[in-house]
Amino acid sequence: MTGILYEHPLNERIRNYLKLEQLFAQANECLSLDVSTSHQVYFNALFAIIDTLERNDIRGDLIKDLEKLEQNLVVWSSNPDVDGSALTENLKQTVALLSQLKCPSQQWIQLKEDKFLSGLKQRFAIQGGSSSFDLPQLQFWLKHSADKAQQDLKHWLSFLAQINQALSLILKFLRQKSNFETIEANNGFFQESGDGLMLLRIKVQKGSEYYPTVSGNKFRYSIRFVCPCQESGKKFCDMMVPFELARC
Repeated sequence: MTGILYEHPLNERIRNYLKLEQLFAQANECLSLDVSTSHQVYFNALFAIIDTLERNDIRGDLIKDLEKLEQNLVVWSSNPDVDGSALTENLKQTVALLSQLKCPSQQWIQLKEDKFLSGLKQRFAIQGGSSSFDLPQLQFWLKHSADKAQQDLKHWLSFLAQINQALSLILKFLRQKSNFETIEANNGFFQESGDGLMLLRIKVQKGSEYYPTVSGNKFRYSIRFVCPCQESGKKFCDMMVPFELARC
């Protein structure tokens, strides 16, 4: 099925991973856009990444997941059906990222010490606080040199490269854990045991007049399909809904 893919985390660790993945995608997308119009999205994403890293032990979680991945890759290396060159490349990347993340001093900490970013972050935390008249230093930075501003955007993201690469690698293997299975949800509702799952991937046919909402955890979850409704915002579907599900 080619359609819309929805992903739902079933624990807090994967929730943080998906949140960071989306924020990194937003920030990286801005690197190819005009900085004068994309800087708001970039800084909002950058500051949200920093806040998430400060509030959670993302580094510790990534190290644990990379160690598990390393062990699995070593085990898979004995399987003759596995692509040896791809496995070796992934194993090298895993070992390198582990070594970098285990360093006591993390590169991204330097972003907190940047005076220019610190001044912006305080104002960006206030709704409407990033207006040009509140941040003349931002206006100066934007107008002084477009090339220099673009270089700065790339430079700041480079301090987070190890985190981003580790996230991408872990989520890549997590998503590959399960293939999609076609399911029919009677009355738009489906539930089953989670059995230690971490991520649900739900595919719905493009153009369908419904979307999935998920509740639950790694032990049990339910998927209910809802339709947009002009009066109440949304309403539960009361028909059979075909969809594809990958349990990761």
